[in-house]
Amino acid sequence: MTDVDLSLPRETLLKVDNLTARFIMKRGTLTAVEGSSFSICRGETFGLVGESGSGKSVTALSIMRLNPSPPAVTSGQILFDGENLGTKTEREMQFVRGRRIAMIFQEPMTSLNPTLTIGRQIAEGMCHHLGTEKSAARARGVELLSLVGIPSASERMDSYPHELSGGMRQRVMIAMALSCSPPLLIADEPTTALDVTVQAQFLNLLREMIRKFRMALFYISHNLYVVAQVCEQIGVMYAARIVEMAGKESLFSAPRHPYTIGLMNSMPRRGQRGGELKSIKGTVCSLIEPSEGCRFHPRCPKARDVCRREIPAWDQISEKHFVACHLVGK
Repeated sequence: MTDVDLSLPRETLLKVDNLTARFIMKRGTLTAVEGSSFSICRGETFGLVGESGSGKSVTALSIMRLNPSPPAVTSGQILFDGENLGTKTEREMQFVRGRRIAMIFQEPMTSLNPTLTIGRQIAEGMCHHLGTEKSAARARGVELLSLVGIPSASERMDSYPHELSGGMRQRVMIAMALSCSPPLLIADEPTTALDVTVQAQFLNLLREMIRKFRMALFYISHNLYVVAQVCEQIGVMYAARIVEMAGKESLFSAPRHPYTIGLMNSMPRRGQRGGELKSIKGTVCSLIEPSEGCRFHPRCPKARDVCRREIPAWDQISEKHFVACHLVGK
């Protein structure tokens, strides 16, 4: 795929260039991410959307250098604030994680330590990264818990994760992420385990915190409409490759890749009642033995011979709208 400079005129905070992540296994090599390139500017909100197994979470873990190696083999370049994360030692990365890039995971019960109080876990990052005294860290922790809408914050500092609901635990994760005021926050499907009402509250809170702390956001989800609530720029990923990237308004008003169009047609829209939703026929190709050419072609109703033979190059639709599809303009 042809490299495209997707940087915006503002200062680039994160630039991912030709990222590829492979997992070497006994039954073969699984390519979870292939040739992905994108950038996020300071204060920008960027969302990555795709089906489960498309490579979204591996992209985030590659940025954080958390993919297990072996079996993972990662190539490409990841620049954060002008520094190459790929050349940093593990000790140096420990100071990047939490202090400069914070991450909210899909299920907080696997991220929070069940044996430590909420207060200790929030304070730990501040003490480690900022050298904050324990008493000051606790006071800041109470302030953050109140800020993210947890009642009786001082008492909750002494609670354990199992004593909180799923929504409350995700609020704790936001508080932990904000504790060191990192310039970039990665959120990996943080609303998956939440019911619809709590999900809406969480997204409203996340938007408010991003604005208040002037952080950039990299949000991962399988739901286009969830991403549209918090992100201005959106990338669509299919079978390890990013296939379309655009501003929110451009993507929803004029999607160009057949997969993006299929995703939108398969989801209910706000205010829609009745009517049949359209599914995308077929299944995602194997990432151990992927399809030649465009990986969506076995499921694409408009596929041509060239789609089966050649990997599509990036086409620029407008200033911030890019798509990798042989059918664009055809």
